Amino acid sequence: MVRVWWKEAVIYQVYVRSFMDSDGDGIGDIPGLISRLDYLQELGIDVIWLNPVYKSPNDDNGYDISDYRDIMDEFGTMADWEKLLELCHARGIKIIMDLVVNHSSDEHPWFLESRRSRDNPYRNYYIWRPGREAGGKKLPPNNWESLFSGSAWEYDGGTDEYYLHLFSRKQPDLNWDCPRLRSEILDMMTWWLDKGIDGFRMDAVHLMQKPAGLPDSKKKPTHREGYVNDEDLYSHNPGLHGIFHEMYRKVLSRYDVMTVAEMNRTTPAMANDYVAPEREELNMIFHFEICGLPQYVPGKKRIPALNRIQEKWYRATWGTGWNSQFFNNHDLPRQVSVWGDDGPYRVESAKLLGTYLHTMPGSPYIYQGEEIGMTNVPFGSMEDINDVSLRNEWAKCAAGGETEEHFLDRKRKWTRENARTPMQWDSSENGGFTTGKPWLKVNPNYRDINVEAARGDDNSIYHYYRKLIALRKTYPSMVYGEYKLLTPWNRRIVAYRRTLEDQTLLTVLNFSGKPGKFPLPRALVKGKGKILLSNYGRETPPEEGRLDPWEAAVYLL
Repeated sequence: MVRVWWKEAVIYQVYVRSFMDSDGDGIGDIPGLISRLDYLQELGIDVIWLNPVYKSPNDDNGYDISDYRDIMDEFGTMADWEKLLELCHARGIKIIMDLVVNHSSDEHPWFLESRRSRDNPYRNYYIWRPGREAGGKKLPPNNWESLFSGSAWEYDGGTDEYYLHLFSRKQPDLNWDCPRLRSEILDMMTWWLDKGIDGFRMDAVHLMQKPAGLPDSKKKPTHREGYVNDEDLYSHNPGLHGIFHEMYRKVLSRYDVMTVAEMNRTTPAMANDYVAPEREELNMIFHFEICGLPQYVPGKKRIPALNRIQEKWYRATWGTGWNSQFFNNHDLPRQVSVWGDDGPYRVESAKLLGTYLHTMPGSPYIYQGEEIGMTNVPFGSMEDINDVSLRNEWAKCAAGGETEEHFLDRKRKWTRENARTPMQWDSSENGGFTTGKPWLKVNPNYRDINVEAARGDDNSIYHYYRKLIALRKTYPSMVYGEYKLLTPWNRRIVAYRRTLEDQTLLTVLNFSGKPGKFPLPRALVKGKGKILLSNYGRETPPEEGRLDPWEAAVYLL
């Protein structure tokens, strides 16, 4: 196992718009993040992943970029960003930026030029096609549906052609078959790396290479007008590996940086083609095989399914590549409300989930607020929702006759808006996030769940996370140790060993609100080992291996 800094790092994701507002406009910004760097340093994290902070009209909260080399006005200036980088590096914290190059904004100068005429030099930066005729009607070039609902094609009357957008109509897809476009992106990546960033999180990169000929999907239509949402067709097409290899060879290999790519529809069998070092492509990926389990797998089968998925990915990548560990991010609901118990056992279950993510093989990612146990939000109306994806879906469902109440009942728990409510800093108005009106309503439980309260309580989730992170830096087996699952078919108890040379750690977790039991090793019971961390504050192993609801413990054997 080759040891490198990014394998040992704990990464903290900052959704800047919702982290901390410095000027009272209700929108988080870079100066606000700077004001909280001491907090992040105290937590012990090593890397900050910034969601997009580039110039953007904000159709999709910054994932529609109009200038890759400038900062969004709402977030501050380039001078603010440079100060952030300097202060982070002074604290020993690295920064990785979100690289969003499957698409740009329709307000990017490239696209504004591209739509001027069919023979414009920038036309081939995007994917333009003539429409089809059927029954006297003009139709889009194929039957693809956008991942944000509706046709994936938008008609442009000025040139009488359609452009492709797999997301919002204001997010036209870039054409990676265009050499000039590829060169522009590589130059932009180099520009940011030369400014001193420490790597990239790459957004939706499994979609960058489109299937040859842009054929119709053969799946059943998911829209009354015949559109088909077929992410399998859009994903992992031939040529994608060539893009990553070119990025590595021409840019990334010249710097000591980390890369992690968002890759839906990736299987363990595919993983090493992306992350094996000899491939010269990426360091790690975010796969999403685990994320749908709480929504689609019944409770009794969920934990065995989780174990099977983790085992598959461990066997596929260990010793040849690297994995990532996360339960929530800006596109997923809050982990304690989905995987844990956001009621009576919120604190215990949040600590258990943190224990799991930090002791499993791979790099742990903390999403802002996770470390204080922030929960899902009881959204009462679509007026509370900002997310363009959910709004588009609601428009389609409302047109089909669904009521708002029924729609929210289906979507409330799973919407990504749960993760985007402002960070809860204290019990003052708006959770201390802003002195103005927040861009998105603050979770009403902020008076009880906030950073100030957590820092003042030695038994809080926050202080438990600090111990977890410190433990990971103390015991190399938590990072590089081989993994052995001990409870493959148990429906509630998860136990596993991590072993490196003569150091073995045992983690035991009760993923349940009911008491459980796991037989501890005799040597441990006889005192030939110790508890390193317990979310119940135990100093000695429990008698007969009994476990309280949502109990978690890490033992040194």
